[in-house]
Amino acid sequence: MLVAERFLDGLIKIHGKHGVSTDGGRWYPQACRFLKLKHHIHSSLEKSLIERTTQYLKDRTESFDDYFPCRIKNCKLKHVSNWLNMFSDYHNKEVNNA
Repeated sequence: MLVAERFLDGLIKIHGKHGVSTDGGRWYPQACRFLKLKHHIHSSLEKSLIERTTQYLKDRTESFDDYFPCRIKNCKLKHVSNWLNMFSDYHNKEVNNA
């Protein structure tokens, strides 16, 4: 519980207080109560959708790097991060203008 509390407290210092969604780990409800955070436990369906979406993003990122590999030695995939940021900005502008 102490580790979860310290982890959440570190996130609060960086991002402010927000609700916490978990997969049902036993240590988070108590840590959230102590830090006065709203806590939500995901259902099995929600967990499945989240895991599938995460895997899809990972696969697409790897595919992007296969098609547009970085030629820099010891690359940290910064070009992929830049491209994803550009794509999400473009996508959000398209959605907002629709």
